[in-house]
Amino acid sequence: MVITHHGAQCFKVTFGDLTLVFDPIAKGATLPAVRFGADIALVSRDHPDMNGVEEVIYGGKTPFAITGPGEYERQGVVIQGFLSGSAYGLKKGEEKAVNTIYAVQLEDMTLVHLGALADAELSSEARESIDEIDVLFVPIGGDGVLSPTKAHEIAVSLEPRIIVPMHWSGIGAPKSLEAFLKEAGSGSEKVDKLTLKKKDLASLEGSILVIQS
Repeated sequence: MVITHHGAQCFKVTFGDLTLVFDPIAKGATLPAVRFGADIALVSRDHPDMNGVEEVIYGGKTPFAITGPGEYERQGVVIQGFLSGSAYGLKKGEEKAVNTIYAVQLEDMTLVHLGALADAELSSEARESIDEIDVLFVPIGGDGVLSPTKAHEIAVSLEPRIIVPMHWSGIGAPKSLEAFLKEAGSGSEKVDKLTLKKKDLASLEGSILVIQS
């Protein structure tokens, strides 16, 4: 499995011939739109910064798009979406928007993407269903999502093997990544991409990996 970061909350996950994308960036968004083909596209928040499904119809691939809570299975990938709240990019008069947390099981690993989460606590359903997280993608940028402090608290409470901060590259409050890493205190590593096999995870516990975009 190879994970690359494309800014904001967008991560491309490839394994074999299959490509999955979290929160593809649309045209007209804060950041330039992505442009690659995906088999599965997961959208946490209905906002151009996170809902560019049209942009990942490319190279002969048309993604199976998942845009909300529920249970899904596609091409051997098992996905659960859990309802939560976001305050990112609200329209006038809105107090909260729907955010979907995704738990994805593939290659005997569990990836959890918290989306544009603003809630300091996960729902009881999500807590009970999500177990033994291998990679946790957590928004840290404030400005409608978790602050660096709250992001660290929730990440530690979920006890993942690897923590990947997001919502700091191109969006989010200035220096939110520095604030998050300072909050964490322990060492972190910056990588251009994350290549993972299940056996690599055995010795890891709460390791922070910053995937450059």
